[in-house]
Amino acid sequence: MTRPGRVLGVVCAVLFAAATFAMPVRGEDGYQLWLRHAPLSEAATRPAVTGVFFPGGETPLGNSAAGELRRGLGGLLATPVPLLEGVEAGAVVLATPETWPALADLDLPLAGLGEEGYLLRRMVHDGAPVTLIAANTQRGLLYGGFALLRHLGGNGALEGLDVASAPAIDWRVLNHWDNLDGHVERGYAGRSIWDWWRLPGQTEQRYVDYARANASLGINGTVLNNVNASALVLTERYLEKVAAIADVLRPWGIRVFLSARFSAPRDIGGLDTADPLDPAVRAWWKAKADEIYRHVPDFGGFLVKANSEGQPGPQNYGRTHADGANLLAEALAPHGGVVFWRAFVYSDTDPEDRVKQAYSEFQPLDGDFADNVLVQVKNGPLDFQPREPFHPLFGAMPETPLAMEFQVTQEYLGFSTHLVYLGTLWEEVLDADTFAAGPGTTVARVIDGRAQGHALTGIAGVSNIGSDRDWTGHPFAQANWYAFGRLAWDPELGARAIAEEWLAQTFSRDAEFIAAAADLMMGSREAAVNYMTPLGLTHIMGTGHHYGPAPWVDELGRPEWNPTYYHRADDSAIGFDRTASGSNAVAQYAPPLAERYGSLATTPEEYLLWFHRLSWDQPVGDATLWEALVARYDLGVTQVRRMQAEWAKLGTYVDEERHARVARFLEIQGQEAQWWRDACLAYFSEVSGRPMPEGTAPPPHSLEHYRSLKFPFAPGDG
Repeated sequence: MTRPGRVLGVVCAVLFAAATFAMPVRGEDGYQLWLRHAPLSEAATRPAVTGVFFPGGETPLGNSAAGELRRGLGGLLATPVPLLEGVEAGAVVLATPETWPALADLDLPLAGLGEEGYLLRRMVHDGAPVTLIAANTQRGLLYGGFALLRHLGGNGALEGLDVASAPAIDWRVLNHWDNLDGHVERGYAGRSIWDWWRLPGQTEQRYVDYARANASLGINGTVLNNVNASALVLTERYLEKVAAIADVLRPWGIRVFLSARFSAPRDIGGLDTADPLDPAVRAWWKAKADEIYRHVPDFGGFLVKANSEGQPGPQNYGRTHADGANLLAEALAPHGGVVFWRAFVYSDTDPEDRVKQAYSEFQPLDGDFADNVLVQVKNGPLDFQPREPFHPLFGAMPETPLAMEFQVTQEYLGFSTHLVYLGTLWEEVLDADTFAAGPGTTVARVIDGRAQGHALTGIAGVSNIGSDRDWTGHPFAQANWYAFGRLAWDPELGARAIAEEWLAQTFSRDAEFIAAAADLMMGSREAAVNYMTPLGLTHIMGTGHHYGPAPWVDELGRPEWNPTYYHRADDSAIGFDRTASGSNAVAQYAPPLAERYGSLATTPEEYLLWFHRLSWDQPVGDATLWEALVARYDLGVTQVRRMQAEWAKLGTYVDEERHARVARFLEIQGQEAQWWRDACLAYFSEVSGRPMPEGTAPPPHSLEHYRSLKFPFAPGDG
């Protein structure tokens, strides 16, 4: 039965969205993200657009496409843009072959654009110059409309416009680590945007604007709840709430997913087992899937974290990950649903080297997963570190579709107070050559299906979105949400091009500003690596909350919980030997990479201490390893100081409120970069017995001071 509260909430949201088209622009507080659609600076150069012709009928997707196009064009042109009743000079035509038969006479290359692609073309129709947005479906029109606004918002011209684009990856999904109590695990921008308490009776305008922002990037799915899932989200009460959110997101082409707790048949189902091969368990999941689809007919499927960090899973019953994933896949298959089964397995079953565990558990299962299962693999084999090599599973499971998992939220990168543009990190991973099918088999080609011919493809980003007015806590953290969406659509886009797009739409179209700010963004991640974990060091953050440096921690219950496990520093050497003489983790990579990383002579400098244990006196360039390590930490601090200075110069291009907010965060980042440098060098100097190199400033405090610092209430923890 239809729930009146849900319908009222959706209707109000839609009416509010329509009303905002005519409302004055809000202050520059960051809420509008990259959808500000600020007026093009020179009226004389604004394109001559007379209106939007949309022969599309009254469908939710079509209305979203036409309404957003009019909203955006109205902002860019600084004048209302009407809905036209026919094609006229200056019209933007928004059409599919089904809604506008005239497309059939234009011989357009629509066949290869699939269900979500679009064509943008400047052309003459019946003697009238028009701009055409064509697609096979109204979902494609939605993405095409946003693409036109992005083009114009970056000072792009209509004349000569001819672009055809389709997503390289099927499922482009945000993973919210949001709990039902509103707390966001690893969230640094306030509380969850989902108000589970007030749902289903009340939905928020924020849900609509969230959907608009995602649709503008082509994101087509969202997992509403934490991978450390509560089974309550699968109960009738919460499924009504899920359905209310789905109703708001659906007109923007977004399907909802849920993180499913593997033990749900026991937790809420009254069974005494969750064994994936038990007939009663299989029947329970089938019935539960049927129930979910009654509430949400276009439900996307499940994301599952199992047998990792204490979460229940099939191994509790002596079964494999494939057994567990296929159980849920069987329940979802009649409805067209998909299982994202995470390969992040973290337990003490592989004490030799934690980074080997996922490969050890999953690679032998290659080919055992059902057709509607994606194995979701983190970009690196450890845990979203500032830098780590790509995950070896991307080159080792040719019979299994693998979905990439990136972390948009900055769990290990200074939270939402550090400016760290992650586009460069993700580009580095996506461009990495796995050699899985010979040279040129990049990670991007593995996850988009080209390398091994997989029809089902996916990519996931762990969300950095919260209830803060600017969504992400730091104005520049919005760029990471944006970059994830753009790379999900096309994983071979360049990080700098994405940064420049985002800057033009978010701050200013001035070419000098874009060049300078893009330089700042492009160097920011390398700066963070230098002041946190240079030369291949890893996971030396504070334990639990992961805030600040703590390379000294060595007293926790399991070896791999301790930072000392990862750097192994003593008075003779530092680093983790992953060559054939050590854990032999290099053997999980294809032979050319195993050879490269297994030899000190050919290992890239940025991975030295990841793959090798080296003497403090080991030559690194013209210095010893100890001198090089100190120099890298110093460089990281210097780089942040330069970022502060460069941002200060850009105040004339940015509104005062956001410029000041970024400046304050850069000041914090500078202080914390110095703290990282001083604390780490105080520790490594004491452990190694080496004094600071001549001419290098010593840490201002004792090691005991840095060790004494505690942060029991760090955000996003627990």
